Amino acid sequence: MTAPQHTSPSTTRFLRRAEGRLAYDVQGSGPLVLLVPGMAELRSSYRFLAPALVAAGYTVVTTDLRGHGDSDTTFTSYGDPETASDISALITELGRPAVVVGNSLAAGAGVIAAADHPEQIAGLVLVGPFVRNPTLPPGMRSLFHVMTSPLWVATVWKAYMPSLYAGAKPADFAAYRAAVVDRLRQPGYGRAFSRTARQTDHASAEARLAEVDTPVLVVMGDRDPDFKDPAAEAAWIGEALRGEVVMVPDAGHYPHAQQPEPTTRAVLGFLATVHPGA
Repeated sequence: MTAPQHTSPSTTRFLRRAEGRLAYDVQGSGPLVLLVPGMAELRSSYRFLAPALVAAGYTVVTTDLRGHGDSDTTFTSYGDPETASDISALITELGRPAVVVGNSLAAGAGVIAAADHPEQIAGLVLVGPFVRNPTLPPGMRSLFHVMTSPLWVATVWKAYMPSLYAGAKPADFAAYRAAVVDRLRQPGYGRAFSRTARQTDHASAEARLAEVDTPVLVVMGDRDPDFKDPAAEAAWIGEALRGEVVMVPDAGHYPHAQQPEPTTRAVLGFLATVHPGA
């Protein structure tokens, strides 16, 4: 099976930032929805959700994180505040407010962006969200730093990815994983991923939760291995942000790719409340 491409080269656009460019693409027409993937993922992580949103009448923008996918690896800092800044800059470039769909790290970034620039964020969909640092066993952080060394991160991540997709896997999982690993093996991308893993601290997102005043939907896979109790974490986030919570059965950290039908229904239902009549 051929590995999926991020997008057609002719449709890729680039947003210039001080230290490099961010890759993104735009499809459809209607209210704006910005899809931001998690660490190590490509914007094609949203390959099932994006077409459904376009068909439902939305302008859909998918972007790669700095140092990921088709974005540049020339950035020196990575993490939640940096991604929040990129989200805000991209929305400024697009010229109108957006509902931001953020997975994992990008969920925390979405929280910060909504606190910093409430006029830009029409709503937040937080998927498998990290909006606070997890409690880790002793030594786990040091082990993770070793695992994400640029020297072997592509090999380690290839082996680790299936565990993050606990539950049902997409039919094209092998091809998508090959695309992720291939990108990590390209010059500069392993180092950028390593910096992202080591520099990311979600305390900055947790500190801003009380400042968020926008509609929120929390989407969590019921088998998400990044949380000891996914349902309890989702409930805590929902209460903190006064948002709706949807648990997706038989899904891990990426319900939008693993269980696209129930995830899409939840997202479309939320968008209908943010943009009635769209």
